Amino acid sequence: MTVSRRSLIAAASAAPVLGLAACFSESPEGNGASGRIRVAHMQPPRSGLSPLTDDAFKLSRWATAETLVVLDADGDALPWLATEWVQDGPAWTFTLRDDVQFHDGTPLTAEAVANSLAVAAQAAPKPRILDGVDLTVEANGNTVTIATAEADPLLPHRLSSPQLAILAAKAYRGDIVDPVGAGTGAFVLTAVDGTVSAALDRNDHWWGGEVEAAGIDASFVPDGTARAGRLRAGEADIVESIPVSQAGLLEEDQITEVPMPRTCTLYLNCSGGPFSDPGVRAAAREAIDAAALVEGVYDGRADLAEGLLGPAIPWAAERAGRTEPAAAAPVAGTVITLGTFTDRAELPEVAQVLQQQLQDAGFTVELDIREYANIEADALDGAFDAFLLSRATVLDSGDPVAYMYSDFASVGSFNLSQVSDAGVDAALDTASAAVPGEERRAAVLAAETAILNADAAIPLLHERVIQGDAATVAGSRKDPRERELVGPETHLV
Repeated sequence: MTVSRRSLIAAASAAPVLGLAACFSESPEGNGASGRIRVAHMQPPRSGLSPLTDDAFKLSRWATAETLVVLDADGDALPWLATEWVQDGPAWTFTLRDDVQFHDGTPLTAEAVANSLAVAAQAAPKPRILDGVDLTVEANGNTVTIATAEADPLLPHRLSSPQLAILAAKAYRGDIVDPVGAGTGAFVLTAVDGTVSAALDRNDHWWGGEVEAAGIDASFVPDGTARAGRLRAGEADIVESIPVSQAGLLEEDQITEVPMPRTCTLYLNCSGGPFSDPGVRAAAREAIDAAALVEGVYDGRADLAEGLLGPAIPWAAERAGRTEPAAAAPVAGTVITLGTFTDRAELPEVAQVLQQQLQDAGFTVELDIREYANIEADALDGAFDAFLLSRATVLDSGDPVAYMYSDFASVGSFNLSQVSDAGVDAALDTASAAVPGEERRAAVLAAETAILNADAAIPLLHERVIQGDAATVAGSRKDPRERELVGPETHLV
């Protein structure tokens, strides 16, 4: 399984692997003169760019923090910092590349890898990809042996998660993980200005070869109109997540639209309040007309959801769907709170349409809309009867099981529905143990059916990522998994 640098770069260019970042430069030299790429991101860091959180996806989109394994376009595991691996029961042994240095000049060693993975395994809370996984790591020469309590057929895929990035020892200081100057990737993170901006320089000693851009200047711009405005004004070279409302205001050659494994979903609180009654959940499902959202809010730039998994996962079309739908109960006068966030420009408008549809069915709906950083904790605590979320369904491992387990298992760490259903848990356990391939895909679809039957969540639509690139940008990554954005080949012309 050992591969050359040339083939690794080719594989990375052909399939989503890494990504993060956003910012713009106000250099009087003008766009392209410095060779630095100005990126405008949607969400600011929420945890100081700790790789143990969703901030890890910023680090990967900047190509600054790397993992042992990456995924190709089909979701299959490829070598990266590890060149090959073998399985022996519950243990996997990974051989490391011998020509990699961290950005602080220290070498990539088995001890450094073991330290990074051990910190992730012992974190509280754990990275989502390790939900339900007991993991131990042992360094031996130029190999690392990673063992789980039970044989895990998906372990190499798990190790592709940006939340399991490998950083130099200097990054770990007590409970703090600081990625500045501690990665192995094509760009060196040099400075972070809170939730405002970040700067990265080209890594002239990157093990993968030449890096074309001089650096990245990233800014965090939660307002979608403002982000798109930077592209129109020539103040940004790459803009992530262009709102649908702004796409029509840009030149056709400035935007790329790709179906992505991201579903706009209404999570219903199954443990308390009105939606603890399956009949009331069924009434909400029947009241919602998702097609009106696709055409009205998204201007047709989305796909109507038939389940949790969308067209970015082709084999999901084989789903059975709901097989045991509950009957709707009377809901006249039932008061519910519906929460969502402003960071994704379409969600507040979707919430308002849902409010009207549910009220037409007899519900009284109170909206609570804030920035994500200010509403996440309440959502996780079950403070809302319903919560509207745009959710990546293969965010971590390239496999939907991690997302389903995190969101719908009784012990899932992102269980917004507060669901605890024995049938769902059993289906997810079966899917988790299945071997990658047809067997696993069938088990995933069976778990999806169990979740839909419980009405724990109402999938509305599958989003398409709309990325904005200036005409002067070449080689930016268009990644449905949102792991990559700027790669070593990205540059200004």
